[in-house]
Amino acid sequence: MFRTPKALFRVLAIAEAVSWTMLITALILRATLGLEIATLVAGSIHGFVFLSYGATAVLLALNNRWRAWPAIVAIVSAIVPYATIPTEIWLARSGRLAGVWRHQAAEDPADRRWYDGLLLWFLKRPWVLGLLIVLAVAGIYVALVAIGPPGGRH
Repeated sequence: MFRTPKALFRVLAIAEAVSWTMLITALILRATLGLEIATLVAGSIHGFVFLSYGATAVLLALNNRWRAWPAIVAIVSAIVPYATIPTEIWLARSGRLAGVWRHQAAEDPADRRWYDGLLLWFLKRPWVLGLLIVLAVAGIYVALVAIGPPGGRH
């Protein structure tokens, strides 16, 4: 389905923007109509998409050998409403989303980092990687729900 890093990142960047729209709409509904359930539902969806986008940004940073700055910008862009869209455009135009998923080590010295062997193993088995990411995101999500929303429960 996501044959390239660019395709996966684009879907998650758009999903993050959509989830911001849902959350902002829910906050307006809670403030104007007292619909607390709207923020519970939209906040839950937004939180899961937010974590998924962050995990995807880290995966692409490793796969595409980004330096720290593009990775930081990609991750932090999820905090600012709708910033994932211009970030995705910037990363695509700068060539940082180009290419395919790496399945073999290259002669590039960047492929000799401590985690590259493990990364390549997982990229050869995308279903295992996908499952691991989903489980990690779900675990973090459950922990954050248990902690409670920012600002506490009302």
